[in-house]
Amino acid sequence: MFGTKKDNPKIDKDQLELIEYAQKRIKQKKRLYVHFVLFLIGSLFLILLNVVLGFGKTFRPFDTDWFVYAILAWLFLLLYHTFNVFVTHHFMGKEWEQLQLEKLVAKQKQRIEALKKNISETNQDLSPTSSETDTKKKTELTSCLTIIVAAAENNAIGKDNQLIWHLSDDLKRFKTLTNHHHIIMGRKTFESFSKPLPNRTHVVITRQQDYKVPAGVIVANTLEEAIEISKKDNQPFIIGGGEIYKQAMNIADKIEITRVHETFEADTFFPEIDTSVWKETSRNFHKKDSKNEYDFSYITYEQR
Repeated sequence: MFGTKKDNPKIDKDQLELIEYAQKRIKQKKRLYVHFVLFLIGSLFLILLNVVLGFGKTFRPFDTDWFVYAILAWLFLLLYHTFNVFVTHHFMGKEWEQLQLEKLVAKQKQRIEALKKNISETNQDLSPTSSETDTKKKTELTSCLTIIVAAAENNAIGKDNQLIWHLSDDLKRFKTLTNHHHIIMGRKTFESFSKPLPNRTHVVITRQQDYKVPAGVIVANTLEEAIEISKKDNQPFIIGGGEIYKQAMNIADKIEITRVHETFEADTFFPEIDTSVWKETSRNFHKKDSKNEYDFSYITYEQR
């Protein structure tokens, strides 16, 4: 019913260039052959005009017939054409052009390298010290591991795997800070969510083997493994629970704590912040209102 399509040989780029080059050379040689034939016919015609019909008188001061000069001029053009097709092409063909191009590129590369070297030396002279530069680069490349938590005055953070209070502004701040970042948590904290939080990469720490999680959620067996998974994030967040916070206190760079100014009964607590290790860098107080049940403060601590 359908005709069989014959396999055509595949022509790659190099083969195509060879074919085009061969066609170009054939056209050059054809033009040379036509030129040669025209030269013979034209020369014979000029001679006949001069000898048989008497066209052309002696050309002073050389006492030579004019047609001789015409033939010599035409012969010069023919020789030039022949030289260009065979001799020039042989010594200055495609390979010669490629060689010249490579030489020019090599020279340009040498000039660029020399220019880079001069710029590098100039920058080194202008920079304060190499150690300061190295420290700056290290700081730029290092992630800021941040603990984020809402804790009461007695460090209570939850009961029965649930929050004890409702602070609308704190929830908005949590969303803003963690959006588009990795959030590292324990299994129980993850299970307290009705579903994974949008626009965040969840890394769940659990010892359970074959722990089932939704698509896009990553499982780790230790806090160290979770941090390694999040290393490309410039600010991964530790979001709980109590045991994970305890482990993270020794390795975190920053704490973002919402301090709820009240005490509560709880079964989960945040570790005590050692002010000899942690330095308070900012504090913002907020009074309770219709959307926030208690007075609270946003406090930031950084490692000393």
